[in-house]
Amino acid sequence: MEESTESLKKKKVVAVVGGGLVGALNACFFAKRGFDVHVFETRDDIRQAKIVKGRSINLALSHRGRQSLKHVGMEGKIVSQGIPMHARMIHSLNGVQSPIPYGKKGQVSLYNKAETYANTKLNFDHKLLDWSAESGLMTFIRPDGSTKQIEADLIVGCDGAFSAVRKQFLRQSRFDYSQTYIPHGYKELTMPPVNGEFAMKANYLHIWPRNTFMMIALPNLDKSFTCTLFMPFEEFEKITTGDEVIEFFHKYFPDAIPLLGVDALKRDYFRLPAQAMVSVKCSPYHIGDKCVLMGDAAHAVVPFYGQGMNAGFEDCIVFDEIMEQFNEDFSAVLPEYSRVRVPDDHAIADLAMYNYIEMRAHVNSKWFLFRKHVDNILHFLMPKTIIPLYTMVTFTRTRYHEAVNHWHWQDKVRMNSIHPQFMAPTDRLRTSIKYWMCGDN
Repeated sequence: MEESTESLKKKKVVAVVGGGLVGALNACFFAKRGFDVHVFETRDDIRQAKIVKGRSINLALSHRGRQSLKHVGMEGKIVSQGIPMHARMIHSLNGVQSPIPYGKKGQVSLYNKAETYANTKLNFDHKLLDWSAESGLMTFIRPDGSTKQIEADLIVGCDGAFSAVRKQFLRQSRFDYSQTYIPHGYKELTMPPVNGEFAMKANYLHIWPRNTFMMIALPNLDKSFTCTLFMPFEEFEKITTGDEVIEFFHKYFPDAIPLLGVDALKRDYFRLPAQAMVSVKCSPYHIGDKCVLMGDAAHAVVPFYGQGMNAGFEDCIVFDEIMEQFNEDFSAVLPEYSRVRVPDDHAIADLAMYNYIEMRAHVNSKWFLFRKHVDNILHFLMPKTIIPLYTMVTFTRTRYHEAVNHWHWQDKVRMNSIHPQFMAPTDRLRTSIKYWMCGDN
């Protein structure tokens, strides 16, 4: 067995475990600061692999993620590979489509960007076996059974929801950890182009809300849509034949059948079993001055707010901002990062859970739609005081937990203002506006 040890002392060595989106972006941040960066990824280099294995869900890039990419000069390149989304498009059972406005192939590109730094090395097919929280000594195994060791000044765990780095944290005292699987799974289906064009309006998140389950569709650059059916596992298990698939879609998604195609629907539905979704919370995100968790390794979230990637990218820029604040002193940076980031990531994890209920059930409610319109009107009238939650989360870098607190305050004020049910509508509105304008933000 070949074994090699690397210990580079001229510059501080940062070992990034996990070469996904957050790991690749982190490599750029650390390399830009002049650290010797080593990225270790269990899988093959996707830039050379003929077949890329793994699950997929379309990713939404919003303001937080864009600001992080902008910091390393990658915003324009990544944004050019996406399709702008302007609103939700709600599909009712009878086929009526109603828009709800929001308001105002990145991994390969990030690998390429990271490799433009001479002080960055990408190591694929390296699986983490063990690491020391005291010395920073890490051991990786290659496919041929040989091992590689490296001694790092900082270990950055970006290796996903089932993080190998995080396992070491579980041995530490006063480390809180929880994971929750939701009772719903998902299957992906493809809606092909029609005559070379999108089968539906392209710049929308299409949603078929059906209370206990839903289907969504997001556009791709090849003019297809990726449709994702979210449903309780037991409901997936009830459908066992192609005819039952078509019967189910006729009942709940009739307008989608001609766009998906009967034969393709029968075939694709059974291509893969329903996939599970997990939410992970932990605290703190660091051990001493030697290791820190980011991205899904720290806070895996269910995909219903479109913030998983954005929260992970924001981890990178928040850490970089704290590095600047504390002059790259890891003993001060790491605890401050945990203090700042844990409440925000827990907040977006909870919001993602809430948003699944909103997307599959609340968007069917007339009261919900009325409140959305009222919020948008009040935001227009008082943009600094009344800010829709989605706007704060998606179009600003307002801290997630502060956005949630402000949302609760606005909701309380709104409900207190409209509670006098017998007040004339104009008086209620006047009272509400007066209350909001005098309220303490």
